[in-house]
Amino acid sequence: MAASASKKYPYQQKIVTFGGGTGHFSLLRGLVEPNQPERISAVVGTWDSGGSSGRLRTEVGILPPGDIRQCLLALMEDPKQRQIAQKLFDDRLENLSGPLKGHSLGNLIAARLEHIYKGPDRGVEAERLLFRIKGKVLPVSLSELNLIAKLEGGEEVEGEANIDTRGESKHYNPKHKILRIYFDTIADPNPTVIEEIAQADKIIFSAGDLYTSILPHLLVNGIKEAIIASKAKVILVLNLMTKKGETDFFKASDYLQAFISYLEDKNRINYMIANSNGLDPEVLSIYKKMGQGVVKIDEDICKKISPDINIVKSQLAIYHVRDHLFRHDPDSLAKLILGLN
Repeated sequence: MAASASKKYPYQQKIVTFGGGTGHFSLLRGLVEPNQPERISAVVGTWDSGGSSGRLRTEVGILPPGDIRQCLLALMEDPKQRQIAQKLFDDRLENLSGPLKGHSLGNLIAARLEHIYKGPDRGVEAERLLFRIKGKVLPVSLSELNLIAKLEGGEEVEGEANIDTRGESKHYNPKHKILRIYFDTIADPNPTVIEEIAQADKIIFSAGDLYTSILPHLLVNGIKEAIIASKAKVILVLNLMTKKGETDFFKASDYLQAFISYLEDKNRINYMIANSNGLDPEVLSIYKKMGQGVVKIDEDICKKISPDINIVKSQLAIYHVRDHLFRHDPDSLAKLILGLN
């Protein structure tokens, strides 16, 4: 490695991340600054059924591009490039009339590249090269997948978007917890993801919606087996807050137990990253009105579930005033993860 590269990027760890939404975005934003970007591979889901992604999936027959777009943005190193690209990608064509109105322009670019290059993996790679992004973004599967959740009481909820938003329904019953999730068809893996896992130094599951963004990755054939066989350190980033409809009243041990039940190896998770700084009571009251609360760290129970796990607590939460949301600080989170042995 050239001295200049080492100076610019103090870390050259081979990292594979899994996740979705803002949790994955924040993780990648932090990692891309200190770690050599070429050695970062972000793995994204292919079961999103809501918004522009869901429409394109139905109308055009492509894999949902929303999470791919966010990961590409997160991996852009130049702040000016990222700012311009975000405005371009997020443009919803509201000044138009017709079928394109409301679609994210970023999603449309991804859809055309997938069509031109005849495949979602080749389309994503073309977009990465187009925007000169050094990190990789990889669909976990090249198949169209439909996520289903089975609830206590026997009810089934079909589609990622419906599972994600079921807590917003006026008929929502928190007693009807999610028992399990599954796909309605065989989920074949992207072979490149399996290769990346085998070469990884660290495999990181970002914060995010547990049953719609995180755990479904482990339902794809070969993914959990590759993780178990890998020599990489496996790191689970714990959510800051619970989510109504998915993780009502969850403690750290509940997240851990759910993750282990899908990974099927209680000793494979090396680290669980948890927040330790206090959160503003006024903001917490807003969350409470939305049916959300702080994820409590019941360390003793976690250790009973997974005796070899290391629970690392650090001050990671920041408050975004404009959005009234708590998020992980990207730089603090990345620094902590890259420093783990």
